[in-house]
Amino acid sequence: QVQFVESGGGLVQPGGSLRLSCTTSESIEKYTIGWYRHHSEDYRAWVAFIGSDDSTSYQWFARERFIISRDNAKNTVYLQMNSLKPDDTDVYYCSVAGENAWGQGTQVTVSS
Repeated sequence: QVQFVESGGGLVQPGGSLRLSCTTSESIEKYTIGWYRHHSEDYRAWVAFIGSDDSTSYQWFARERFIISRDNAKNTVYLQMNSLKPDDTDVYYCSVAGENAWGQGTQVTVSS
């Protein structure tokens, strides 16, 4: 399993932006990778995926506001989060699709 380290979270006001990063020491170029948010102790809800061909897919609440991207040379995947809402508050993780290998995550808090 590929283990990622997430970063970039923080406290932001509604309408603000954050850029999350997740990085690993392994090559990611062949993987589909997803960003997820904490839902419960047993379940992480997917937010966005990016394929090895740079194809992307988003949950309805992330579409038009979030952008997932990758830099294979840096073994890093990003999630640009715009127009943030209080409902986006959560811990965010990334993982290779289907592996469910969770790191420590990064906390996003949207509050005025």
